[in-house]
Amino acid sequence: MHTHERLVIEPAPEILEASRRWLAPLRSALGAEFLSAYLTGSVLTHGFHPRRSRINVLVIARSLGGGGLDAIVGALPRGGKPAFEPMFVTRSEIENSLDVFAIEWLDIQERHLLLEGEDVFAGLVIPHDALRLQCEHELRGRHLRLRQAYVLSHGRSDQLAATLRSAASGLATLFRTLLRLRGEVPPANSRVIERVAEIYRLDAAALLGPHRLRHSGHRPKGDEIDATFRRLLVELDRLIAAVDELAER
Repeated sequence: MHTHERLVIEPAPEILEASRRWLAPLRSALGAEFLSAYLTGSVLTHGFHPRRSRINVLVIARSLGGGGLDAIVGALPRGGKPAFEPMFVTRSEIENSLDVFAIEWLDIQERHLLLEGEDVFAGLVIPHDALRLQCEHELRGRHLRLRQAYVLSHGRSDQLAATLRSAASGLATLFRTLLRLRGEVPPANSRVIERVAEIYRLDAAALLGPHRLRHSGHRPKGDEIDATFRRLLVELDRLIAAVDELAER
């Protein structure tokens, strides 16, 4: 069982007000089937930008069968600013997928803000074994895709840099999960990467490569991008081996 410290930055009042306005017609359309709605993702972090970022909303229903989906389609607000990106799910789908979406539900559990309704995530227990297995699966998949991108895009530093930048967010989620597996509460910044490197005796600078590319104004040249990519691949390979060994403990 894991205990959870909420890693939430309170959104601005105007964002909360806009979110509740956006939700109102959907809650009305779902009627008695509505259970709860949460803000999730970047809107709860310092990195959120109201003009560039989307607001992620998780809407949980008792059921989405029958005419539920058509009711949502008819009531879903379109266009406008800020932009919203909803996900619709039932409580039973969450409870029955804790073993296959362990990372996703854990990430939401540790960083969410209840907009309206019942707190479905309160007391939800993520299986430790499922968390480790999915973490290894995701790390192996990302390592393979990154290696493939390095081979196919070699010599095109702009494409390699874009690949690294796009990998940063997903890797950060996995790094937070790795700390959870150790029973630690992950920090809400790049310190999580440094802590993973410290625990698993890895090169922190190599693991920080995608994060720095995404969040700094630095535009490295081709040779530097190649080196950053190669170092990341080496450290991910070492990390995968370490996570695989956790299954034997």
